[in-house]
Amino acid sequence: MVKDECKLNKKTVKEVLSIALPAVGEMFLYMMVWVFDTMMVGKYGGQVAVSTVGLCSEIMTGIVNIFIVLGVCVGAVSLVSRNLGANKFDLAEEYASLSLVIGIILSLVISSSAFVFAPKILSFAGAKNQVLNMGVIYLKITSIGLFFNMIMNVLNSILRGTKNTKTPLIAAAIINVINIFLDWAMIFGKAGFPELGVKGAAIATSFSHIIGFLFIFIYTFKYSKIKPRFKYIKDMSLIKLKSLVKLAIPSSLQEAAYSLARIWGIFMVMGLGETAFAANQIATTIESISYMPGTGFGVACTALVGHKIGEKNFKEANEYAHTCAILGLIFMGLCSIMFLIFPKFIVSLFISTSEVEVIKLGALCLMIGAVEQPFMALYLVYGGALKGAGDTKTPFYIALIAAWAIRIPLMLYFIGYLKVDIYYNWWITGAQWAFQGLGIYMLFKKRFLKYANNHDKAISLSA
Repeated sequence: MVKDECKLNKKTVKEVLSIALPAVGEMFLYMMVWVFDTMMVGKYGGQVAVSTVGLCSEIMTGIVNIFIVLGVCVGAVSLVSRNLGANKFDLAEEYASLSLVIGIILSLVISSSAFVFAPKILSFAGAKNQVLNMGVIYLKITSIGLFFNMIMNVLNSILRGTKNTKTPLIAAAIINVINIFLDWAMIFGKAGFPELGVKGAAIATSFSHIIGFLFIFIYTFKYSKIKPRFKYIKDMSLIKLKSLVKLAIPSSLQEAAYSLARIWGIFMVMGLGETAFAANQIATTIESISYMPGTGFGVACTALVGHKIGEKNFKEANEYAHTCAILGLIFMGLCSIMFLIFPKFIVSLFISTSEVEVIKLGALCLMIGAVEQPFMALYLVYGGALKGAGDTKTPFYIALIAAWAIRIPLMLYFIGYLKVDIYYNWWITGAQWAFQGLGIYMLFKKRFLKYANNHDKAISLSA
């Protein structure tokens, strides 16, 4: 970054942190639902249990991210925040209403498909024997809670568009408290509950998501200043719907480019054996926690930049973006340090200490993953800034090239053909993130320079 971009304004930092930290906490807590499932079933059932929960969570997280979290939700945050910035409250509520309708329809299709086609989905993914049998049970049960979780994500995105990231954080905390207790009770048979293992983890996850949804639903419709309203659903505007879809589709395709490449990579990794797959899944689960600062600052960046773009204040929009990026780099840099210093200890939290080879491989993967963190921060934050400005195509194009021109060809050769050690997968992923992080930063600078120049021209013409 150039010198002026590294300067931090205290007022800007304070506002960014007030929005970003609750978002980081929320993302962290949602991820901890899957982390605790993986950790506890790993202690309960070893490699097979870890592989089961890891495979199911990877598939469903990828699908939910494609259509909901980085699809409908991005469109909702961008349009709600920009219209609030322009003081168009009715229009903000109309977009909130349309987002909820689309979210409900997609959630129903995704969750029912996961329930009905669970055996086929897991078989296609390469699951066999115990992993397949337990995976079907886990996926069917969690698909029920997932329906409510997806709708809750849409409602959360509406709140974030109003700069409210604290309420979604509270919901995430409620979900985690319930999930942790029920995981412990129902996996191991504690507090009067039967010992259900992987099935218990699935029930705990679903029930906690349902409770979290009820909390957010009641808050949004009772207390939020922007609410979905039936009148906008009844008299649906196709023009407004098109605007929302126009933003959501490129963002969905961006996540699809990444998630499908990742899922395909998982299928190839399964060919390296259960030990390699378990090590990879544990390291991936741990690294997913480190995404949270970048994702949280990216969410804050989308909302803040969106508001400033709505106000036509491009200078402050640019300042917010760079502030979010610097703070994101600091937080994710701390994750890098943890991965380098304590890799074996962190991995051992997720599986029995007797699984020496899994811990060794997982620790090595995690140390390589430390290299990815700064590039990941750049991509998540500056991608969020572009989305706040209404540009969801640029992050998509970068993700598409990185996933399908860099990651997949390298994985096909090294993992699929040569059958090398699992840590090669992590060097490949590092190359992908380096391209994405540097690419999005350069294109962000070009885009916002264009905004500033057009704004200056408009001022000179009006003068």
